[in-house]
Amino acid sequence: MKRSLLLIFCTIFLSLSASAQIPNNSFETWVSAGNYEVPASWGTMNHSTAAYGIYTVTKATPGMPGSYYMKVTSKTINGSVVPGIAVSGVLDTITKKPISGFPFTSRPSAFTGKWQHMVYGLAQGEINVALTKWNTSTETRDTVALAAQTLSGMVMSWGNFSISFSYNSGDAPDSCIIELRASGATATNLDYIWVDNLAFNGTVAGLNETAGSINSISLYPNPAKSNININYELKKKSSVTLEIRSIDGKLILTKKVGEVDGNQTTTLDISSFVKGTYFANIVTNDGQMQQSFVVN
Repeated sequence: MKRSLLLIFCTIFLSLSASAQIPNNSFETWVSAGNYEVPASWGTMNHSTAAYGIYTVTKATPGMPGSYYMKVTSKTINGSVVPGIAVSGVLDTITKKPISGFPFTSRPSAFTGKWQHMVYGLAQGEINVALTKWNTSTETRDTVALAAQTLSGMVMSWGNFSISFSYNSGDAPDSCIIELRASGATATNLDYIWVDNLAFNGTVAGLNETAGSINSISLYPNPAKSNININYELKKKSSVTLEIRSIDGKLILTKKVGEVDGNQTTTLDISSFVKGTYFANIVTNDGQMQQSFVVN
């Protein structure tokens, strides 16, 4: 009985932890801005449309789950359609682009949630999630991963969605921006997307700061087609296992090399791999090191 309760507790805790990483992920908290409300921690176009008594982001009930969910709707003002946009952070209402997001250091495999959506025009809405990291050398933001999906067709009742991340590097991000757009470039009146219960799911392996006995790793050729050569150097004799993982973190291939030391090269057959980005991971008993490669 105690074990069952512990398993239930752990499941609930992990679920809540994944959700809690996104501020106001279930849209239960709304903040008064005078004669209208906005979802806490989210930027909207309401500030620029409030003078007309029109709001593109509104609170609705009941939530899925909870009390509330968020409606994002494109609406006409003085003959022009203002796109419905919500950003997990600060939104520039002039450029209609996100300015900032929220601190985030994990490497999830997917962005998930509940939605309903409908696009009346030809320009379809979008969900875009960017994980970024500040580059101190260039003083710019590097994109670690992206998750994006166009709102194709329609979902007229609550449904689940899951959008996979595509990783550009093995780094851990330091921030995240979630952008929900009811319309594309040319908005149509009453295009909408309703969302609730946003969360991240899964984990994609990244660069481990504890390299342990591993000095370096290099891959060639890169891009590769039929074989990938993994060259690595060890500081001391260690038990080595090589892993190949897909961009969403799934283990595709594993090879136990055994006890080795010094400079080593292992060739793996990747002729059956589909085109895309993969991660080669060297694992020892005291650390690991990873590098990405492309199959074309």
